Amino acid sequence: MKQTFAQHVRKHGLKSTRQRDRIVDVFLRSSGHVSIDDLVEQVHRVDPRISSATVYRTVKLLADAGLADKRQFVDGLAARYEPTGAEHHDHLICTRCGRIDEFENEAIERLQEEVARSHGYRILSHRHEIRGLCPACRENF
Repeated sequence: MKQTFAQHVRKHGLKSTRQRDRIVDVFLRSSGHVSIDDLVEQVHRVDPRISSATVYRTVKLLADAGLADKRQFVDGLAARYEPTGAEHHDHLICTRCGRIDEFENEAIERLQEEVARSHGYRILSHRHEIRGLCPACRENF
């Protein structure tokens, strides 16, 4: 992935910088779905001199290079990013606090295949998102 990013940067006439490299390293090590603000915080732990603007621009470059998937899970909350090619998973999303839990379920995957096949479709990709209230928000509902 880092090599693909470096090629993308060169292709667009940009320089490879230590700051960009650090941001890419932090992003690729992050788990789950990270907002840019969360990524800025993680990057600042490694190098507090890296500006938020540099993190924003680098994430855009990662997305443009096809290395970061942008996801908007809950309206009004910040977009989240994850490395492209992460293993397939589906999402439980709290519509109140924005918590995101990943899950995998073979029965759901089989059922989706059956439904698609019964309608004459061949699945190329899908996103499965279940929206509701997480346990903490349910307690206060």
